[in-house]
Amino acid sequence: MALFKFGRKDAGAPVASSDALVSFLNGFSIEVMPRTAEKIEDFRALLPAGTRVYIAHIEGTPIEDMAATAKRLRIEGFEPMPHFPARIIKDKAMLADWVARYKGEGDVRQGLILAGNPSKQVGDFHSSMQLLESGAFDGFERLHVAGHPEGNKDIDPDGSDRNVMDALRWKQDFSNRTDAQIALATQFCFDAGPVIKWVNRLNAEGVNLPIHIGVAGPAKLQTLIKFSIACGVGPSLKVLQKRAMDVTKLLLPYEPDEFVGDLAAHKAANPGFGIESVHFFPLGGIKTNAKWVSDRTNADTVAAQATA
Repeated sequence: MALFKFGRKDAGAPVASSDALVSFLNGFSIEVMPRTAEKIEDFRALLPAGTRVYIAHIEGTPIEDMAATAKRLRIEGFEPMPHFPARIIKDKAMLADWVARYKGEGDVRQGLILAGNPSKQVGDFHSSMQLLESGAFDGFERLHVAGHPEGNKDIDPDGSDRNVMDALRWKQDFSNRTDAQIALATQFCFDAGPVIKWVNRLNAEGVNLPIHIGVAGPAKLQTLIKFSIACGVGPSLKVLQKRAMDVTKLLLPYEPDEFVGDLAAHKAANPGFGIESVHFFPLGGIKTNAKWVSDRTNADTVAAQATA
């Protein structure tokens, strides 16, 4: 019996080989918060050396805690990438202070630049574009910005994606005229089909920024549904709702094998496909997420899967 499946096994649906899955997961990133990082004794026991670790900045988190987490991750051999949410940054002085702390304490060279929550700004900034234009990130090696495969009702309340697409074109232009490596880091989704269509549409629109696709790590179904609603996940939420209606699956933890497998198979068949990397939201815990990746990339485990 197979240990796990790599994508759908519906008639005509692509199924990723173990090699395709390993390649797709190579270089993955993961997200932590200072309070969740405190529960991890040593990240080196969980993640490959050099893994990019996003540090989520929730409103109310002291910058001292954020900088200390970045410092710890750097010391343990990882690449810290803190969030810079525009709407909770008061002014240029606060932004400069954050950047100085991150550089000075954690040797931070990368950042995720986003509008962030709450929807109401508290200071001078309301968008990632304003932060990018500020010049505060001059000298950073890599800057990621938000991508929304299923749209964003905060930006386009009418349900269109007109404003989202305008913002992406601006960010593409910014990437073209600067030295920073720019990529899109997306919200997590659960259905590969719409993601594939979105990536192809961006390419057709002239937006060719590399995409780091958001993936919800293994978690209880109820936990995922709660976070998905809170984070504004779109139509792919139906994947979870359908699963919740199946009594045989209701109590089982959700694992992203099908979603990741479908994308890995598509990437293997279309090497130019715009997804460059996978970014995990460890909603069921960092240890659980790390084990899920290890089980699917460890040579011995993959070999056992291939012969099962």
